[in-house]
Amino acid sequence: MDYAEFLKKSASERQSIACVGIDPVLEKIPIKGKPAEETLVKFYSEIIAAFASENEWPSAFKPNYAFFAQYGFDGLRALKKIIEIAKAACVPLIFDGKRGDIGNTSKAYAVEAFDFWNADALTASPFLGKDSVQPFLEKAAAKGKGLYFLNRTSNPGAAEFQSLSVQGKPLYMITSEKIALWNKECAGAGAVIGATSLPELEQIAKFYVSQKAFVPLLIPGVGSQGGSAKETVAVLKKCGYPLHLARINSSGGINFAFEKTGSSDFAGAAAKALRELNKEIGYK
Repeated sequence: MDYAEFLKKSASERQSIACVGIDPVLEKIPIKGKPAEETLVKFYSEIIAAFASENEWPSAFKPNYAFFAQYGFDGLRALKKIIEIAKAACVPLIFDGKRGDIGNTSKAYAVEAFDFWNADALTASPFLGKDSVQPFLEKAAAKGKGLYFLNRTSNPGAAEFQSLSVQGKPLYMITSEKIALWNKECAGAGAVIGATSLPELEQIAKFYVSQKAFVPLLIPGVGSQGGSAKETVAVLKKCGYPLHLARINSSGGINFAFEKTGSSDFAGAAAKALRELNKEIGYK
């Protein structure tokens, strides 16, 4: 089963195209008096257990490497354990590392993501060009894994570079053309497009559909960044994009949902927030 098939299978089984980002902030976690590693593992294992108890699932998890690495070896050991727990849910595990460098370094990053962390997909930068991307494509294609290349990101400053005109079109469309080509080499080659940039999302999704390129989309920016899951789904449907290939991500809005509810039950609040996101998306 290649990555695109895994996306379709997990969307069908979980009746969801939501992705839960795992972005720990120790200061916000209401578990005190324990070492960082134990705190992080307990927090996320209880959240995932609440998903199971409520039978309310995402169809991907996306741990962000930097949020764990900031806590040193405690964070990295916790990441390894949380990945194992998340993968037991049998949905894609997207390693959010945003890797990309010269060829030999990219090759090492690909081994790290797919062999050491046992990820199903990796976020990567396309901006060093084909020789930088090639090791990711080869490794992912050989192992049936996925890649999400930065295409049009969700942050406010994205337009400073990604919207620059190149050969009469915005740079993000030049990037889309490259990703569509790479998808022919590796069926798991996809794109990161922010839910905070709906006109650009529509333009890019229409392009992928027109090219008959079944490019998986990772769509961050929902929740705390202000993007709307409902509007995102409406755009994808309008374009005729196959929804089962999309993953709409929410991180802080689910991780720390208890902050808004005032509940001490952080795991239950996370499960409720996921239920609301799945309902808003409406994938059935």
